[in-house]
Amino acid sequence: MVLGKVKSLTISFDCLNDSNVPVYSSGDTVSGRVSLEVTGEIRVKSLKIHARGHAKVRWTESRNAGSNTAYTQNYTEEVEYFNHKDILIGHERDDDNSEEGLHTIHSGRHEYAFSFELPQTPLATSFEGRHGSVRYWVKAELHRPWLLPVKLKKEFTVFEHIDINTPSLLSPQAGTKEKTLCCWFCTSGPISLSAKIERKGYTPGESIQIFAEIENCSSRVVVPKAAIYQTQAFYAKGKMKEVKQLVASLRGESLSSGKTETWNGKQLKIPPVSPSILDCSIIRVEYSLMVYVDIPGAMDLFLNLPLVIGTIPLHPFGSRTSSVSSQGSMNMNWLGLTLPERPEAPPSYAEVVTEEQRQSSLAPLGACDDFERALPGPLFAYIQEFRFLPPPLYSEIDPNPDQPTDDRPSCPSR
Repeated sequence: MVLGKVKSLTISFDCLNDSNVPVYSSGDTVSGRVSLEVTGEIRVKSLKIHARGHAKVRWTESRNAGSNTAYTQNYTEEVEYFNHKDILIGHERDDDNSEEGLHTIHSGRHEYAFSFELPQTPLATSFEGRHGSVRYWVKAELHRPWLLPVKLKKEFTVFEHIDINTPSLLSPQAGTKEKTLCCWFCTSGPISLSAKIERKGYTPGESIQIFAEIENCSSRVVVPKAAIYQTQAFYAKGKMKEVKQLVASLRGESLSSGKTETWNGKQLKIPPVSPSILDCSIIRVEYSLMVYVDIPGAMDLFLNLPLVIGTIPLHPFGSRTSSVSSQGSMNMNWLGLTLPERPEAPPSYAEVVTEEQRQSSLAPLGACDDFERALPGPLFAYIQEFRFLPPPLYSEIDPNPDQPTDDRPSCPSR
């Protein structure tokens, strides 16, 4: 009898998205098929699948223990998210080579469906870092008597969704810093930096609008800049390894002594990057926007504004709210991060419009005859009825505005 051969063993996922890329989240059902193509007839003990998801960290450090002695310390840690096994053909035991319990597979292509559910608990987003990774995969194993098993592993992607439409991620981020340069016994004026962004949460492809004011009262020429950084942190055996990478950057105009530059929504686009990982105990991926002043011959003056890169983009309503709140806060002294006192309450409705005036307003007005004829009856009645409605409860006009004082040092005259 001539034994057949395994021509191919493949794994395919039932993808539900348009890009045909297997992407899942916690609680989703992962399903697919193991395809086996054989030439001739083969005898099989079992066809199994093994699905697993885990985060793993590993790095090494060299240490000196004396003048001529050195050793390497390994740091490893692992977190398992799920471990699923299933038998598609055959039985559990593969360690014997008996002819009992074998399954015959005829020549041709055969498909075997599999399905399993991801845990409902939060999973870490798939990630590949310098000292660690978060991976999810399905492995198929074909066992035959007297032969080495045929194995195939295929990875799939998991996204733990981060919705940026939450109050904590929609709140503005802002800060102010100042630096005075000293050279021996000479002291020049300060360099001040104030910056603000509309919110903390963004998604890849969005542009961050940066509002900033840079004032150079020093004797040097400085350059304002901004950059997005990704920070990867890996934890093992009580130690931490950190990797910081530049994601995107922009450069402003050079600022000579005594000059001020204002950024009114300068845009910095977020490139395709992995989402933030905040819930994994051994791997964290965080982002920040650094707005800074490049000072020649001195330490830079910088502000770090935290960012969260999410997966669910901003809803249109949230975008409008964010934009309006940003414009309103820009009209105030947002650089000082202060709010004016509560304005005086407006007069009551009864103090402004009497009942007599309101009733008389409901009668047809001669001056409005042409206007009345041009409008449908119900619409005109609606306008007339609400001519003397009370004013809104909220007013942006403060009858007793404060006179803000500017305590910042001014640049010396030249």
